[in-house]
Amino acid sequence: MEKTRAVITGVHGWVPDYILTNKELETMVDTNDEWITSRTGIKERRILKGENQGTSVIGAGAVKGLLEKTGTDAKDIDLIICATVTPDMVFPATANLIADKVGAINSFSFDISAACSGFLYALSIGSQFIETGKYRKVIIVGADKMSAIVDYTDRSTCIIFGDGGGAVLLEPTTEELGVMDSMLHADGSGAPYLHMKAGGSARPATLETLAAREHYAYQEGSTVFKFAVTNMAEVSARIMAKNNLSSEDVDWLVPHQANKRIIDATANRMGVGPEKVMLNIEKYGNTTAGTLPLCLWDYESQLKKGDNIILAAFGGGFTWGSIYLKWGYDPK
Repeated sequence: MEKTRAVITGVHGWVPDYILTNKELETMVDTNDEWITSRTGIKERRILKGENQGTSVIGAGAVKGLLEKTGTDAKDIDLIICATVTPDMVFPATANLIADKVGAINSFSFDISAACSGFLYALSIGSQFIETGKYRKVIIVGADKMSAIVDYTDRSTCIIFGDGGGAVLLEPTTEELGVMDSMLHADGSGAPYLHMKAGGSARPATLETLAAREHYAYQEGSTVFKFAVTNMAEVSARIMAKNNLSSEDVDWLVPHQANKRIIDATANRMGVGPEKVMLNIEKYGNTTAGTLPLCLWDYESQLKKGDNIILAAFGGGFTWGSIYLKWGYDPK
C-alpha cells in the first residue's frame, strides 16, 4: 500500500511596507549599524503600522497570495493552523480571523504558540491531518507582529525583531515527496530566560505591570544564544543522521532567522556550505514564527522538485526542532 505524505504545493509571504533601518534605530536607542550588523546580521526589519492592525493582517495577506498563486478556492480549505505568539487578541484565535478574512468558510482553524519554533510545530501537526486521509487541503501560517511586544527603549531586543510571515499549502501525495520526518522538543525550564513577564493568567495586566514595562519580550541574550547554538545545531545533525543524509545530500538548510552566528553554527555542525543556507535576516530581522515560511517564499524560484530540505528553529519556552522535507514542485 502506497504511503500518503503531506507535500507543500505552494508558499507565499507577506511583509508590511514600512522599513525600520538600523540608521533609524540609532535615533531611538544607544546603538549603531556596525554594532547591530556584526552581532546579528540584521540591516533592517518591517513594521506593521496603523490602528487595529494585528497579526491576522499579515496572515491573511500571505494566505490570499497563496490561494491566488495556487489557483485554490478558499472554500476548499479544510484547516488553517496559525503559529504565532502575537495573536490579535487572547481569543478568538488569529487563525479564525484569517479564515474569515480570506473566505475559508468551510475550514476549522486554531492557533499554536511555540515562539520561533511555531511554524515547525504547526507544519508537523498539519501534515498528520493529511497523512491520515482526514483532510486534503491544509494551510499552515507562521506570522508575528513582534513590534507589538518589543520595547523600543531596550537596545538588546528592539534591534532583533520585525513583523511578517508566510503560509504554505499542504496536500496529499503518494510520491516520495513532502514532510519526511520531524524532531520536535521543548524544555519549560528555559522560560525565565526568554518570556513576557506579565499579561497572562499568572500575572494579569495591572497599572503596576504596565508602569514596570513588563508587557514586552524579555530575554537574557547570552543564555539564549548558548542554548540556541547547541540545540538547533544538534537536532539538525540528528535528523540528518536518522535519515542517512550526508551534507552532500542536503540541498538547502532553512534556519530560523534569529542571529547570523547561530545560523552559521548550525550550518557548520551539519557540514553544509553557505551556498546551501537560506538567509534573509538582513532585510526582515527575526519575525519569530514567520521566518521559515518567509525564507521558503524568498527562495521559491531556486527550489526544485525533490530537493532535500532541512528546516530548523529554536525559540522561547524553550522550544526547538527540525523537519526534513522533500520539495514538491519545480519553479513556476
